[in-house]
This record gives sequence, structure tokens and C-alpha cells, in this order.
Amino acid sequence: MSSSPVWHPFTQHGLGEEIPLIARGEGAVLHGADGRQWIDAISSWWVTTHGHAHPRIMAAIAAQTQKLDQIIFAGWTHEPAETLARGLTAIMPEALTRVFFSDSGSTAVEVALKMALGYFHNRKEPRQGIIVMEHSYHGDTIGAMSVGERGVFNRPYAPLLFDVTTVPFPAAGAEQATLDALEAACKAGSAAFIVEPLILGSGGMLIYPPHVLAEMAAICARHGVLFIADEVMTAWGRTGTLLACEQASVVPDILCLSKGLTGGAVPLAVTMARDEIFMAHWSQDRADCFFHSSSYTANPIACAAAVENLAIWSDEPVRQRIDSLAAMQARELAAISDHAIVTSTRQCGTIAAFDLETDAGGYLSNWAVHLNRFGKARGVLIRPLGNTVYVMPPYCITQEQLGQVYAVVRDGLDAKT
Repeated sequence: MSSSPVWHPFTQHGLGEEIPLIARGEGAVLHGADGRQWIDAISSWWVTTHGHAHPRIMAAIAAQTQKLDQIIFAGWTHEPAETLARGLTAIMPEALTRVFFSDSGSTAVEVALKMALGYFHNRKEPRQGIIVMEHSYHGDTIGAMSVGERGVFNRPYAPLLFDVTTVPFPAAGAEQATLDALEAACKAGSAAFIVEPLILGSGGMLIYPPHVLAEMAAICARHGVLFIADEVMTAWGRTGTLLACEQASVVPDILCLSKGLTGGAVPLAVTMARDEIFMAHWSQDRADCFFHSSSYTANPIACAAAVENLAIWSDEPVRQRIDSLAAMQARELAAISDHAIVTSTRQCGTIAAFDLETDAGGYLSNWAVHLNRFGKARGVLIRPLGNTVYVMPPYCITQEQLGQVYAVVRDGLDAKT
């Protein structure tokens, strides 16, 4: 048993796995306290976009710590939050006029669900049902788990989860079944449909085309069902564009953002909404207000980091870096596709993934443990989703570093086959 009192997330301590102590990060590399180094092939759980300890973001954080650390946001405000909100409304779809702050992807989703239900409640329309997609994942709080796939992640907590209507994943050749199921659920008078645009992350990096996303949004619009885009993972260039929804010309009614919002440096999230959703909560009656907050809503230090992230997107060649990384990923993915057990290679922007056909163990596949351990021993942070291997590095990664990542993955596959 470890001498450390720390209880780590998604970690089975009974396996006795090594838990390295990281001292610092720089660019795409993590430096251990013992001198070892690891290439961060998964952006430290999909958050780090420009690279670890980006000098501009670190400077913005340091400067803000000398001004204002924290202030209640209920009935008070501060300049970093105001600047960030204005910046977000300037670069996000024009219809998304309202910015509600929270502190993680899960809470951004909770906020979105409550906004949707509050919208219909305050309009005195009897809509309460939520529609979700098969294999989806939206976080680990109760509401977020309720709208995600049921399984090993949340089985012990089933009594806490509310019922939802699930439509099938739009697998290639079976897209119409998804659209028909969504049409039926919308006709039944549901309140909202929440979806990860273009690619389902924790569900196995499952990809579907933009035209399906567009048709799903159109179906919701026809029936007055609010369309919630969970872009916590997919935004900030991961799919090749600022938002994944851009590729389908879709403007959601509610948009969830986190992870790359601060460049991955500190926790922050926002839920953006159309003005009519805000106005449904605007009233002279205090009982109609939006009842949601956390102690650290719109923390000034986190907002300052996000403001600098927007500045980096504005005046550095971020989109060119994304295009370059996407091209590098395509080359590496093509090269590893010839491995005997690699199947279903796929890519969405800077995200590359493939499945291993030798093990059907799902999320608890032994391949995940093996490759995680193999990468740790050879200088790569890799964390497969069961028998699905993915690479999602920071945009600053070099061709040499990315090549090393794939070489370690290939060696790991060879070592177990």
C-alpha cells in the first residue's frame, strides 16, 4: 500500500501501479522529480493546448495574483470575467450572447441541463425529458453521469441517476436509425438533446460526419428541442476548427466549454446560451432567477488565464499549428495502420485513434494497463480507453516527439503480441 494519503481519480490503487511525481512541465514534455521525462501524448487528459507552462499564460496568471484572487460572483463582477465574456461572444457564434461561468466540464454540462429545464419551466411549457447519444460521456457529477453511457463508470451510483432517452450512435451506414430515433424522441416533447459534436471522447473516440450533426440539429429545431453541444473536449481546435460545430454550420442553443478554455493551465468552464434562454430567466420575480453557482465561479485568476488564451488564438499562428499537427498525425496513423492488431484507424483534426482487435475487454481491457505501464517506462504519457488507443498531444509537439510517441506505442503492441 502506498505511503501517500492521496486518492487518485480513475486509479485502482490495489494494482500497485507506479505513480510518478511530476516536478514541472514545458511544452509537450513533463519532467519528473527524479529526472525522467515523458512526452505528454494526451495533453494531460485533453486540456493542454498550446503546451505546458506557456509563458504568456503563466505571466497572465502571475500578474492577476497581485491584483485580485477571488470574489463572490453573485451580484459582483471583475474585469477578467468581463473581458473574457466579451472576448468569447466575439469569437463564438453570434447567437450565443450569454456567458455563464463555472469550474469544470462536468459543471458546464450541469449548468446546461438546468438552463434547458429552467427555460421551459419559466415559460410554463411541460417539457422535461433529456435525449442523449449512445456511448456518450459528459462528466462525473450526477447530472452529467445521467446523460452519459451507463456502465462501469457509474454502475454503483445507478440509484442517483435520472432517466433519459437514448438514441443510437450514428455508425457508418446506420445514420438514419439515429435520425429516426431522434425525430421520435423530439416529437414526444423532450426538452433538450445533448451531444458531443463529431467525436465521442471517453466512449472510444467514435467519429461521425458533420452532415449527421447538422441533421440532428435541424431535427431539434423543427420540434423546439434545445440543442446542447458539449464541446468540452472538441473545442479549441481539437477537431481542426475552433468549434467542432463549425464543420456542420451548426449553432447550438447552449454550448459547453472548458479544458482548453485556459489553454489547460487552470480550471475554468463556461456555458454559453442564446438570449431567449437568458430572457426566460429574466424577471421581476426572484423565484425565476437561475439558481446555480459554486464558490469559485469566474475565479479572477482563471479568467485572466483564459483572456490570455484568447489573445494567443488572436495573434499567434495557432490554426497553422493545428493544421500541421493534423498532417503529422495522418502520417503517423498511416504508418502504424499496418500493424497486425491495429484496426479501425481514424482521425478528427488533431485527434488520432485506432482499436486493437485482439481484446474485446472494453474499457477494462488489459491493453490499457499494459500500454500505460509500457509508456511510463519509456518516456510517453499514454492512456488508452480500453482497447482503443488514441493520441491527442499539445499543438506544440514536434514531428520528432510525435514519432517517438508512435514508436513507443508500436513497441508496446509488439511486446504483448
